[in-house]
Amino acid sequence: MLTVRQLMTLEPYSLHESDNVLSARTLMTGKRIRHIPILTDSGTFSGLVTHRDLLSHAISLLADIDEHTQTEIDSGIPVREIMRRDVLTIGPDIPVRDAAEILLENKYGCLPVLDSGKLVGILTEADFLKLTISLIDELEKKKSH
Repeated sequence: MLTVRQLMTLEPYSLHESDNVLSARTLMTGKRIRHIPILTDSGTFSGLVTHRDLLSHAISLLADIDEHTQTEIDSGIPVREIMRRDVLTIGPDIPVRDAAEILLENKYGCLPVLDSGKLVGILTEADFLKLTISLIDELEKKKSH
């Protein structure tokens, strides 16, 4: 049985509640990610910031604000003010199929993976695409033999 531990992204990029929205925006852009787990100062998982969260809090989309002003605004807002706190998390030893059903049924883009309350990974749609590609490759190898 394939488990979340075998598929998840280990040591995901994360931020602390006191980090600002500009840090989240910069991290997402620089690392090409759409989900950032948020940790307390003591390192426990406390929430999630998604690309959609950042878009919904971007003032420049609603008003005629230049990029410099938006950057100043973003640098003054801690991520704890925009993060989602009601985030469903999973453990690393649950079956991948169960996790896939959770993502599909809830239309989530990711599931933070906690082990004893500590963030150990993140399971995203991209992880499932990688799995799908490898399974397709295996099927095609078997067909050609």
